[in-house]
Amino acid sequence: MSTEQLLGPGSRVKHPAFGDGVIVSVDVAGYRVCFIQFGLKLVGKDYSQWSIVERVEPEEAITFGEAEKALAKILRAWSDITEVVPLGDKWKNGMMVLKPGETGLKDKEIPIDQFFHKIVMVRDRLRVMEQRINSSKLDDEDKVNLQQYITRIYGSLTTFNILFRNKEQHFVGEKTDG
Repeated sequence: MSTEQLLGPGSRVKHPAFGDGVIVSVDVAGYRVCFIQFGLKLVGKDYSQWSIVERVEPEEAITFGEAEKALAKILRAWSDITEVVPLGDKWKNGMMVLKPGETGLKDKEIPIDQFFHKIVMVRDRLRVMEQRINSSKLDDEDKVNLQQYITRIYGSLTTFNILFRNKEQHFVGEKTDG
């Protein structure tokens, strides 16, 4: 690949297997790309199977902070999954223990922060689904029905609100009078 074909940090790409991504850094071996669904991956500079959505010229030197700011800006433009959701302080470094009802079986321990991360991912994906429903070509009645269903899903997830540090980030289900 010639130098005029090199991609700089902030370049947007579409990989056939990993989907949409943003180049966050360039090193001798290749590009470090943050894919929306698959996280950070290293892709060789000679890889040619992806399509370039938006090319950014490589610079002589870029700091990690600059790359991080560029990535945050691009992710905000591509997705609403940018909110940092902190785990409640009392749960940090905690373990969730699942005890089987059947004797002789081992308990399963899961770090609470990993479990919390998955709960936040579910919430973020529900939000994206809501946005896609609202911007779809469905008729208004179908949109309202799907929106009500998602609201009930949020209500089912309110049990996990105890894990959130900030109350404004809690799940909120249907509100009932009385």
